[in-house]
Amino acid sequence: MDQLKIGRFISKRRKSQGLTQARLAEQLGITDRAVSKWETGRSLPDVSVMLELCGILKITVNDLLCGEVVSMEKYNETTEKNLLEMVKQKEEADKRLLSVEIVICVISSVFLLTVLLTAVFINMQDWLRLLLIGVGSVAFVVGCLFSLRIEQVAGYYECKECGHRYVPTYLNVNIAPHMGRKRYMKCPQCQKKSWQKKVISKE
Repeated sequence: MDQLKIGRFISKRRKSQGLTQARLAEQLGITDRAVSKWETGRSLPDVSVMLELCGILKITVNDLLCGEVVSMEKYNETTEKNLLEMVKQKEEADKRLLSVEIVICVISSVFLLTVLLTAVFINMQDWLRLLLIGVGSVAFVVGCLFSLRIEQVAGYYECKECGHRYVPTYLNVNIAPHMGRKRYMKCPQCQKKSWQKKVISKE
């Protein structure tokens, strides 16, 4: 999707409706800075406001994602193209998230190890040693919980038994035994437990 083209289109439609950036932002319950970012192509409207934005601008979501009003003859073709582009962008974002997860895990682990070694080998008062260990432990736990959240939402898990791909709950990801990116969970489709691997695409 061409963000600059979409931004210019939003700006053009907003002006044709006689709205300022501030007025449009007020109607959507967001800041005029967000509207400015859309119109300069620095970001796209969030899914949560997309339908309301299209209603105000009197366009369809398909028009918005194309950056122009789509004729009925091309409607199905552009809809399919936009859906494929959105799927592709989600997959790329999920890959980046999974890379970030690894970085967070490594940094959290190194930080905890550094803190523990410092507490053991450096001469200091007991209260300071305990405080240092506490800070390191909290940072490690927060890092792990954040990593698990990424593990849950980025991509899908594929059932070994029936091949169903799904996003598990945060609780299931937390309590499931795992080896690398495989987790032993119950499939919501076939209700069987198996070692399910992490995949990026839905199909």
